[in-house]
Amino acid sequence: MTGDAKTHYATWPDRIDAMKSETPDITRGFGGMFQKLMGDGALSARAKELIALAIGMSVRCEACIYSHAEKAVKAGATREQLLDMAGVVVTMQGGPGYVYVPKLIEAIDALGLERTSGAGD
Repeated sequence: MTGDAKTHYATWPDRIDAMKSETPDITRGFGGMFQKLMGDGALSARAKELIALAIGMSVRCEACIYSHAEKAVKAGATREQLLDMAGVVVTMQGGPGYVYVPKLIEAIDALGLERTSGAGD
């Protein structure tokens, strides 16, 4: 789809704006549902974004990975939480989930989340 996280983050807003102008009914329908269901509730918005990110990885959707990684970070998720979530994806899905962990790492790096000391050692 986009190829890499930096390209996605640079081009996605314009692509979404174009889609919104072409498909206002889809935008209103999906946007309303998204706003209602992805905010804080019994689960925090951060937890919901981590779940959405895990599903995006499981279904091999690069745009979903990049978008929900960004939203999870904005909701307060740390690098460690994102990578821990990736471990759950790999546990549940095996190799198909494993090969999308690099896409998540691209997103994390593009979003500027620094490694903590000892991570990756």
